[in-house]
Amino acid sequence: MSIIVRGIEKQFGSFTAIDHLSLEFASGELVALLGPSGCGKTTLLRVIAGLEYADAGQVLLDGRDVASVGARERQVGFVFQHYALFRHMTVFENIAFGLRVKPRRERPTEAVIRTKVHDLLKLVQLDWLADRYPSELSGGQRQRIALARALAVEPSVLLLDEPFGALDAKVRKELRSWLRRLHDDLHVTTIFVTHDQEEALEVADRIVVMNHGRVEQTGSPQEVYDHPQSAFVYEFLGAANQLQGQVGEHGFTAVDAISAVGVQADFRGPALAFVRPHDLQLVPGEHNAAHAGGIRVGIRRVIPVGGTVRVELETGAGRILEAELDRASWQALGIAVGDGVTAVPRALQAFPAQARA
Repeated sequence: MSIIVRGIEKQFGSFTAIDHLSLEFASGELVALLGPSGCGKTTLLRVIAGLEYADAGQVLLDGRDVASVGARERQVGFVFQHYALFRHMTVFENIAFGLRVKPRRERPTEAVIRTKVHDLLKLVQLDWLADRYPSELSGGQRQRIALARALAVEPSVLLLDEPFGALDAKVRKELRSWLRRLHDDLHVTTIFVTHDQEEALEVADRIVVMNHGRVEQTGSPQEVYDHPQSAFVYEFLGAANQLQGQVGEHGFTAVDAISAVGVQADFRGPALAFVRPHDLQLVPGEHNAAHAGGIRVGIRRVIPVGGTVRVELETGAGRILEAELDRASWQALGIAVGDGVTAVPRALQAFPAQARA
């Protein structure tokens, strides 16, 4: 089922949660709504589900305007962060619930319900837990049961609100890989809300970055990560070093930089530039002017993390930068905490200084 939201506005008192927002979601697409707390992503999800009504605008499901249609009639499955399972019901009864409360003319027989629930339990790989209660399950198991319950009524749209936010990092990583595989099998149009950039990059076909109730950028994970259209998107999506400076005739020159570094920019003047830690090269020696855009820094801290090494750097003005290298490259440099080095941006993007949201 395709989804179009057109000119959606939603206020809570004097607070604008969604500000004249329009988006389209293709049938069978898995889209992540990504942004900081309070940016409007959960409100948008609830408006699509029919759990909130917009003050203005349209919600179209396969071309049908459902703005005045209740949640029950929208064929939408909704999964919350905190599972919302019925504690007094077994796993089987939780999944069967949505089928058993259908209007009589639409309600399947008990035999059909039993078969469907067991098929769903196999789909989420928990068929051995049918007689357990939610209190007897792990967090990851509960969330998979919540997804099975949402799928039981055969929704045309699946909406997930921070589905893995309450789980620990290892379980979260396992479940998002599982969700991606599940979606590839079912092809249900799916929108999930997250503030976890890694989760969005790993799972989604497309990412919608939101800020202050508006869309900052939308595109494939690689497109949004590699070609951010605003300072906000660059800084929010993944680790980034921020450099203050100027864009001039020869490129961007950072405060503390030895020289300018070439950059594509359609403006001149004060600028904020961003460079990913893995794009910050370290060259032994503080005064190596042969490296364009090099910044004199001191090594403040070295943090080995598995096969990579994060290096915390400090400029003469006291600003902190971070570089990331593989372990072999770090060892080959032969430098240590306290040494002076030149940090050279291999790739950066500059925005007008006033553009930061």
